[in-house]
Amino acid sequence: MRKYLIVYEKSKDGYSAYVPDLGGCTSAGATREEVEANIIEAINLYIETLKEDGLPIPEAFSYGENLVFHQI
Repeated sequence: MRKYLIVYEKSKDGYSAYVPDLGGCTSAGATREEVEANIIEAINLYIETLKEDGLPIPEAFSYGENLVFHQI
């Protein structure tokens, strides 16, 4: 089992998400909950398609961190 970084972004129209290690694996949704469900489905379909095509499944190299910066 591999774990992939998912990047979520809020926009004026809802939310989007993408997986840096799976090029082109993106999704969108009206709510945070919807985009979370959609991106998990997109990841599963992406990997399933790679397997069907006999292609290697990419390693997970990306990582993320939430930082808080304070300005004076």
